[in-house]
Amino acid sequence: MTGGDRVDVPESLRYSEDHEWLRTESEDGIIGITAYAADELGDVVFVEMPSVGRALKASEAFGVIESVKTASDLYTPIAGEVIAVNEALAGAPELVNDDPYGEGWMIRLKVAADADKDGLLDAAGYRAHIEG
Repeated sequence: MTGGDRVDVPESLRYSEDHEWLRTESEDGIIGITAYAADELGDVVFVEMPSVGRALKASEAFGVIESVKTASDLYTPIAGEVIAVNEALAGAPELVNDDPYGEGWMIRLKVAADADKDGLLDAAGYRAHIEG
C-alpha cells in the first residue's frame, strides 16, 4: 500500500489474516471478505458457498471466490455452523466488490460455544497487517 491509499476497515468488525471479516450479532456471526481483499481480487465473477447446516472449524475453507484475475479459497475466521448463505451472490457476485461489508456478506454462522474470537485482529491490527 502506498501512503495515499485509504483502506476501508470498519472499527466494529474483527478480521483474519486471510482477509475475512466477522461481525457478531448475539450468538450469530456474519462473515465476508474485506474491501482490501475485494480490491486485490478485482471484479468478482463467482462465489461458491457452503451448504446450510455445515459445521466449520476456525480457519477451515468454506468456499471459493473467483475473479477476473484468480480464484481463491475462503476461510472462516471462527468455528460454527452455517445457518444462512447470501443467495444474492449467485446472481450478483459483484456485490462483494460494491459493498463488501454490507450486501456482499457471504455466510451467517451460529458461533460455536468454544469459538475463540480473541485470536482475530481488531481494525488497527488488520490495518497494520495489510500495510506491513
